[in-house]
Amino acid sequence: MTVAVTKLHILPHTIDRFCFNDHLRTPLRPCFRRPGFGTHRGRYGLYVQRCRSFRSDDGEEKEVKSNKGSGFLTSFKDVLFGVSNSEYDRTMAKLEEVFSSIAVQIGRYIVTMMSTGVVLAVGFQLSGGDSQMNTLIWYSWLGGVIIGTMIGANMVLDEHCRAGPRNVVITGSTRGLGKALAREFLLSGDRVVVASRSPESVDMTVRELEENLQEGRVTAGGSPRTNLERAKVVGIACDVCEPADVEKLAKFAVNELGSIDIWINNAGTNKGFKPLLQFSDEDIRQIVSTNLVGSILCTREAMCVMKNQTKGGHIFNMDGAGSGGSSTPLTAVYGSTKCGLRQLQASLLKECKRSKVGVHTASPGMVLTDLLLSGSTIQNKQMFNIICELPETVARTLVPRIRVVKGTGKAINYLTPPRILLALVTAWVRRGRWFDDKGRALYAAEADRLRNWAENRTRFSITDAMEMYTENTWVSVFSLSVVCAFIILSSTGSTS
Repeated sequence: MTVAVTKLHILPHTIDRFCFNDHLRTPLRPCFRRPGFGTHRGRYGLYVQRCRSFRSDDGEEKEVKSNKGSGFLTSFKDVLFGVSNSEYDRTMAKLEEVFSSIAVQIGRYIVTMMSTGVVLAVGFQLSGGDSQMNTLIWYSWLGGVIIGTMIGANMVLDEHCRAGPRNVVITGSTRGLGKALAREFLLSGDRVVVASRSPESVDMTVRELEENLQEGRVTAGGSPRTNLERAKVVGIACDVCEPADVEKLAKFAVNELGSIDIWINNAGTNKGFKPLLQFSDEDIRQIVSTNLVGSILCTREAMCVMKNQTKGGHIFNMDGAGSGGSSTPLTAVYGSTKCGLRQLQASLLKECKRSKVGVHTASPGMVLTDLLLSGSTIQNKQMFNIICELPETVARTLVPRIRVVKGTGKAINYLTPPRILLALVTAWVRRGRWFDDKGRALYAAEADRLRNWAENRTRFSITDAMEMYTENTWVSVFSLSVVCAFIILSSTGSTS
C-alpha cells in the first residue's frame, strides 16, 4: 500500500506578524510553496515539503515508497489534480475520448469543405471565366458552407445529448426480427427487456444475447466498449393478449431499468397464405388478439408509464401488409389487423398531441422470418428473392433511427421507394438469392449468419462511413451542387 505523508514547516515569526509592502502598506497573505519550484524559505514563512519517512504506532521509523512515475510529471499531477494514479489514468482516458470525438468532428468538417470545394471547382470550370457568374458561385458556395455548418453543429449536439443508453422493451423478441432488434439495441449500448409467451424461449434468448454482448465487448475498443459496459438484457414471459401479463411486463421493465424510453410492439402472428374460408375460429382469434388487441393493450400500458416520466418516451407499432388500406388477398385477417393499427396511430396522434409520449410506426418491409414463410408457396418464395431481407439487415437500418427519434407521428421504414426501385431494377440478379427454383432455402442458418454478421460489423467500410457521416450534411452538399448547376444553366441561357 502506498502512503503519502506531508511535512508542514511553519516559521513562528510569520504567524505572529505579517509582512507589509512598504509602498502600498497592504498586508501580504501567507503563501503555500513547494520546494524545488524556484521558491526560497522564510520570505512568507509557510511551505509544504514531502517527507521521506514516518514513524509508525510502534515507534519504528519506516521509509515511504514513492508512487510510480515520480519526477516532474508526477509532481505536476499532484499539484494540478491532487488525485491518485488510478484517478489520474481515468481522467486522462476521458480527455483522450473527448479529444478523439473533437478530431472526428473536425474530420467531418474537413470532408464537407473538400466536398463543397470540388463543387466549387466544377462550377468555375463550367463558368468559362465569367466574373459575374464566378461571383454568384462564390456566394452560393459560402451560403452552402454556412448552412451545412449550422446543420452539422445542431446534429452533433443532438447526437451528444442522445448518446446515453436507452431503456427498451420489445415484445415478441425471442426470434426473427424481434430478436435481431434486441441484439442491435444491445450492441448500441442500450438496456433491453425481451418478452415472449414461452418462459423457456425467453431464458434461451437472454443467454444467447448475453453471449453476443460479451463477444461485442471483447472485439470493441475505446468509446464503443465503454458503451457496451452499460448494456444489459433481461427477459420475462408475457402474453400480450392478457392485460395482467402486459401490466406485469411494464412493472418488470421499470423495476429492472428504472424507466422505459422505447417500447416496440413487435409481437405478431399469421396463419399462412390462404382464403378466409380456410381460417378456423381459433386462427382468427389468435391473429386478431395478438396483432391488434395485444398492440392496443401494450400501447396503453406503455403510455401509463411514460406519461409520468420526466422525459416521456416513444412507442412503436410494427406496420405490415395492409396497413395502408390496400387489399391483402390470402392474408385478409392479418391485413385487417395492420389496417386497424394504422387507424389507432391516427387516433393517438390527436390524443397525445400535447403529451410527452411519442407514438410512431416502424415498417420493416418483408423480412425472412417464420411469420412470413408460414404457408408460403413456391411462387411466393420466388418473389421473396427479390424484395425480402434478413432480420439482421433490417434491424441494422431501423435501430439507429429508432434510437434518435423525436416528436411524435414518425414513420421509420426500411423498404423505402428507392429500395423498391433498386430491387426491381436488379431483379434478374436477385433470382435464387434466398430460395432455389423448388423453394428450398439457400440462406445460412441464424448461428452462421450471426458469426459472419458480427465479423462484418467490426469492419470499417464505405457504407459505414456514410452512415457515420451526418446525413443532413450530405444533403447540404447536394443542395449546393444543385444551386451551382441552376446558376450556371440560367446564366448561360441553356435549354438543357
